[in-house]
Amino acid sequence: MSRAECGLAGSPAAPSPAATPVASTPQTPTAAAAAAAAASAASVQAGVLYGVAAYLAWGFVALYFKAVAHVVPLEVLAHRIVWSLALLAVVLTAQGRWGAAWRATRSRPVLLALGGSTLLIAFNWLVFIWCVAGGRVLEASLGYYINPLVNILLGFVFLGERLRRMQLVAVALAFVGVAYLTVQFGSLPWLGLALAFSFGFYGLLRKVAPVDAFTGLTVETSLLAPLALGYLLCLGASGSGVFGVVSRGQDALLAASGLVTAIPLLCFAAAARRLRLSTVGFLQYIAPTGQFLLAVIAFGEPFGRAHWISFGCIWTALAIYTTDALLRRPAASQPRYS
Repeated sequence: MSRAECGLAGSPAAPSPAATPVASTPQTPTAAAAAAAAASAASVQAGVLYGVAAYLAWGFVALYFKAVAHVVPLEVLAHRIVWSLALLAVVLTAQGRWGAAWRATRSRPVLLALGGSTLLIAFNWLVFIWCVAGGRVLEASLGYYINPLVNILLGFVFLGERLRRMQLVAVALAFVGVAYLTVQFGSLPWLGLALAFSFGFYGLLRKVAPVDAFTGLTVETSLLAPLALGYLLCLGASGSGVFGVVSRGQDALLAASGLVTAIPLLCFAAAARRLRLSTVGFLQYIAPTGQFLLAVIAFGEPFGRAHWISFGCIWTALAIYTTDALLRRPAASQPRYS
């Protein structure tokens, strides 16, 4: 609060009351604490809204890919890479964050890590598009349900992280669920496992690359864009592509893949800046739940007794994992995820 400037009246020895400067009343510690608490609560509420929006978008993104399911998955992937980079470039320019992307490419260890994560995220995207086009969204949801447990396993194997007893139980129970489904159907749920492990290894590599999610994805799509654009140009030259051939509506759908990719990521980044890691970890179950509901209710994929038992084991494992995480959560002074 700025102070008022007052002039002096009368003799220097006896200034008039009107000339005496008025001291501002400092904010009491209680009022300051209340204001800080209110601001923190508002930030958390906004973070939850952003997080729910991000994971709902990821959970129901299968609706978008179902709308372009008649297009070859590799072509859909190429469009997603090219249009995502275009939109990410616009956002980075608006935010003035090209410097961070440039620094990431100048660091050899970071660039190597992002190069590996680039291959993994491209593979993950392609498998998911394939799952939707092939009517196997239920298997995709299984993969993303077990992903947190895969992360625990990868942390144990590659980072030397110790597994607590409840974590061991959760991983073992998820293994039982996948094994039961394998025995009942005579084959592993390869697509679900491919999604879980590709995204798990992706997270592992991104853990050693000190760049935020948005900048990292910009670098990744930049590395993929020449191949993707070259592939689309070849399709166009040979007449086997769909862009600019079928309809303007089809072209708009394919171009919208950039929005489908970038908007949830922007919401996630906003949530991660405001929420604890444990809260973000809890919200992540929204995405596979959305995929599960779409698969069973909207797409009519079969869900029988074997699925109930298998998913029941996995859901129980996640409940154990989440309970353990909540019980182990530090006090309110824990730093926030960024």
